[in-house]
This record gives sequence, C-alpha cells and structure tokens, in this order.
Amino acid sequence: MVKMRREIFRCVAIALLLALVTPAHGETVAQVSAPVTSDLKQVLTRLQRHYRDTNSFSAKFNEEITTVGAPKRERSGVVSFRKPGRMRWEFAAPEVQTIVSDGEMLYSYDPELNQVVETPLKQALKSSSATSFLLGMGNINRDFKAAFANSIASDGLVHLLLDSKGGGYKIEIGLDPKTYNLMTLTLTDQLGDVTKVDFSDIHNNVELPDSTFAFKTPAGADIVNAPSTP
Repeated sequence: MVKMRREIFRCVAIALLLALVTPAHGETVAQVSAPVTSDLKQVLTRLQRHYRDTNSFSAKFNEEITTVGAPKRERSGVVSFRKPGRMRWEFAAPEVQTIVSDGEMLYSYDPELNQVVETPLKQALKSSSATSFLLGMGNINRDFKAAFANSIASDGLVHLLLDSKGGGYKIEIGLDPKTYNLMTLTLTDQLGDVTKVDFSDIHNNVELPDSTFAFKTPAGADIVNAPSTP
C-alpha cells in the first residue's frame, strides 16, 4: 500500500509540473520565443500564468526511476490531465499499469496482480500541496521555494529548482529557452528516490471527455480499498 501511494504521488507531482509549464491557451511559439529572463520573479509569473490558463493536456513520456536499494527502472507511456482533479497514466510494457483519477477517486490497476486499489483523491494526497495543484488551486510562490539551478547544464535548457514548502519532494525542471516548453523533469522524494522524465508530443488545452477519466474494473480483478487516514 505504501508503494502504491508513493507511485500515485509521483505521478500526480509530475502531471502537475507538466501542466505548469505547457504553453498557455492561445499563446503561440512566436509570442513566447523571447529569451528567458534572468529575473526569477518574471519566470515564476509566467509559470503561474501557464498553470492558470492550462486546463488540459496530453503527452508522451519516458521515465527513469532510481530507487534506493533497488535496480533502476525504465518506463514509457502516455498521460492525460484535466482540471479539476482528473488524470490518466497509461504505462506500456514491460511494466503495464494504469492510474486514473475521476476527480473524486483514484484507481491504481496492476494487471499482473489483477488488482485495483481505490483511494479517495483527497485522502491519497492529504497534507500535500500537490492536492491544490491537482484541483486547480495551486500557487507556485505559495507552495514552492524556487531558484535557478546552480550548475551549468550542457543540454541548452534553463533549469529551475522547485522545493515544496510542504516537504516531501524536490523538483528540477528543464525549459526550452525559446518556447518555455517543459523538456525534462527530475523529481526527488523524501526517501531519496529519483524519477527523471522526458516529455514529447505535448498537446495543450485539448478536448478530453469524461470517458477518458472513467475507470472500469476489469473482470475478475480484486478490489482493495485504501485504509482511512486520521
């Protein structure tokens, strides 16, 4: 159960940061192609505007997970997100998995175990600033300590560090200096586990019907209800 909650938390944090830095609705590449300013306040203001104006997105991803005391894992798949509180992660082989939120309930389906874990959304992310971002109420300056990365990156991207004020995880994002698109994301949780994600084929403010975020329990699957928390 702890592993499942960590998996969901990681997926939510990544989805929310992707929402933060996809181009805002109606904003063209030409409009955002000015060089990234060295003024951190201006950068964060643009990120907050992107989050405010991004209501949905879909993207492909490649993910590398380094867990303390375990072998490195690599996964890929597609993610869809829609405010408020809806997301769907589809992980491809060899680690097939589906994580879905319909805005009220989170479902994590492991086909190898043929098991579905059901958790109320707010319970799954209780005491985490990620909840407010998932529900469309996030505020970067309120919820994160932000800074430019100290090291000089060789990938040509602008790297920002976002440290959650609520604790639990630290994030480094790599932005295209011409478009502000999110290209890379590194998430480090409180246990020292590191998740690195590369994004591609991002589509912003796309039509995503309710059916995208509807979960139907596969035939014969065991259903496990997450225990209530105080």
